[in-house]
Amino acid sequence: MTRHFLFVLGSSRSDGNSELLARKAAEQLPADVEQHWLSLAAHPLPDFEDLRHDSDHARPTEGNEGLLLDATLAATDIVIASPLYWYSVSAHTKRYLDYWSGWLRTPGVDFKATLAGRTLWGVTAMADEEPVVADPLIGTLNHSAAYMGMRFGGVLLGNGSKPGDVLNDTEALARAKTFFAQEPPLARFPH
Repeated sequence: MTRHFLFVLGSSRSDGNSELLARKAAEQLPADVEQHWLSLAAHPLPDFEDLRHDSDHARPTEGNEGLLLDATLAATDIVIASPLYWYSVSAHTKRYLDYWSGWLRTPGVDFKATLAGRTLWGVTAMADEEPVVADPLIGTLNHSAAYMGMRFGGVLLGNGSKPGDVLNDTEALARAKTFFAQEPPLARFPH
């Protein structure tokens, strides 16, 4: 299967530090790898409504939900590029992941089976220089991948607060050059 990367941009601003770092990592992908970039701010989802016990689910065919579902199903690699907000993913990103819960119950989609074996990656920029503060974000992505039976490529961390700051983080830029070159294992819940 030809690799197809979906970059899900979770920042409320375009060209934010997380996106810039993700683009630096994406520059290293081979030319034959498809890349699809979607901003959750430009394609907002309404608040997720948990209907798993209340109604039948229908497959969304239009609007932002349909666009994001189709793009997610088409991807072999999903990259969550979210800034670190209050030690976890952004609200846009959390809402997108909440929709995964609904898509699990959508007839004819086979969401979990389709994503099983594919890879979830993370890219984040944070203002703090201590990587441990990103542990909740990393846990969110790792556990989501584990639940779905996906591989987890880890999270590329960069430092930056003001727009463009991450481009001064030479260590993050060096890690970006090889970040997508690894063969990630299936995600696991920690014991």
